[in-house]
Amino acid sequence: MDRRGEDAPVRRTRPVRLPGRPDKRTTHHPGRCHDRAVLLTITASANEALSDATDLGYLLHKHPGRAQSFGVASGTAHVVYPDAGPARCTAALVLEVDPVALVRGRPGSGRRRSAPGGDGTLAQYVNDRPYAAGSLLAVALGQVFRTALAGRCDLRPDAAAAPLALEVTVPVVPCRGGADLAERLFAPLGWAVEADPLPLDEEFPEWGDSRYVALRLTGTVRLAEALNHLYVLLPVLDDAKHYWVAADEVDKLVRAGAGWLATHPERGLVTRRYLRRRHAFVRTALQQLAIERLADADDTDVDDVDNAVPVEEVTSAEEMTASENVTAGEGATTEDGTAGEAPDTEPGPLPLAKQRIAAVVDALRTAGASSVLDLGCGEGALLAALLADRSFTRVVGADVSYRALQVAARRLRLDRMPERTRDRLELVQTALTYRDARLAGFDAAVLMEVVEHVDPPRLPALEAAVFGAARPRTVVVTTPNVEWNVRYGLGPGNLRHRDHRFEWTREEFRAWADGVAQRHGYAVTVTGIGQDDEELGRPTQLGVFAR
Repeated sequence: MDRRGEDAPVRRTRPVRLPGRPDKRTTHHPGRCHDRAVLLTITASANEALSDATDLGYLLHKHPGRAQSFGVASGTAHVVYPDAGPARCTAALVLEVDPVALVRGRPGSGRRRSAPGGDGTLAQYVNDRPYAAGSLLAVALGQVFRTALAGRCDLRPDAAAAPLALEVTVPVVPCRGGADLAERLFAPLGWAVEADPLPLDEEFPEWGDSRYVALRLTGTVRLAEALNHLYVLLPVLDDAKHYWVAADEVDKLVRAGAGWLATHPERGLVTRRYLRRRHAFVRTALQQLAIERLADADDTDVDDVDNAVPVEEVTSAEEMTASENVTAGEGATTEDGTAGEAPDTEPGPLPLAKQRIAAVVDALRTAGASSVLDLGCGEGALLAALLADRSFTRVVGADVSYRALQVAARRLRLDRMPERTRDRLELVQTALTYRDARLAGFDAAVLMEVVEHVDPPRLPALEAAVFGAARPRTVVVTTPNVEWNVRYGLGPGNLRHRDHRFEWTREEFRAWADGVAQRHGYAVTVTGIGQDDEELGRPTQLGVFAR
């Protein structure tokens, strides 16, 4: 067989003698103590995508004809192939852990590494790390099979992209939650799960079972997916990590969970355990997973969902104010004559953006609202005005874009906001085209320059979620008047913003508003905001729905 690629430098290439089995080939027998050094085996059987099972070596980038050893943070990882034939091929990852080195650091380094339980405690030296599969094995798997985890194999790309007939065995897994937890975590991913509890002592069965299980997974799964499942879920089963969880663990989780974690029924539990219940990290990860789930539901890219704020976002209030005061006509078209972002202002002392906020706040005051939803709150311009008025005792900003909520929190100086003001405000990530129980029970909701960002086929879903499910007493809607675009130098078909899906004429907005009001039991009043033109009307249309 041709030479396989390798992910890490090989420290030595000699046969690996496993503890308790000095003269025999490695074979898995769950529950037998002398085999527990074989912490992970992956077996591939030949199928349509893998005509020769030994091609597993190509996919793992580890040659089946060699025993290979790699230095990892916790000790030494070995990769051996106890069985390699055209019909069936097994790769074993064996991790030899040095628990003393984990505490004291590498020899000669002079550094000490802390461990759970406090520095210098017996638990740091006497524990299950050398025998049980947890975060140490997951880290070793990530290092040794790094390229396979990414799903890359230049020599066998078709096999890397195809589901394979796989069997994974992990003889000793700490499972805090019992065998049922293993079923709940792996079964939704397409695995048939066998999780056999291991006795505390085989010679004293009356002592009962331990918290460890012998895990066997079988299924038809892409190899990269299988490795990522193990990388994430082994530490989750153990509910422990041997290292400090930092902010970069969020990115690791989202990256390894791409394509499966966002829709996993236990994603909350997985996220909390993987991130060791660091609440800020858990919240960030769940928000990113929510974006991925929404993108999958709408069959679009994540960046297309989380697009309310560009990556090169404005970062200061001064820059935001400056952008609001662009004079009419500037920047209406780009060098190639296509529409860019039209200035959202009109001639006069008060920019249209500020007139719009003032009109919305006035409509809310007139309605007597005290609890207000800002749906599609973006960067928080309206939220700031609502918080400045103490008659609004509860203010919730909702947006599908996590980036937008981050910018809103920064611009509102949420971290330095007085406690009384902070208690009135909540920021929520949600899609406005889906029903969300958190949005029910409010006096009023605002859709300020939002509906035009929704694809027309999704407008009925927006209508059902806001007017049907959330159903506030008052709904305030603003949207551009496309007839006024000629004042910005925009030709026919050019819209004011590159992300607008459409812009309505006054007649079109009136027809939509009347239809919504009739279908959901509201009365609607339609007016406008900004400079009035006898022929074109006002630049912004305003609809106030009341029931």
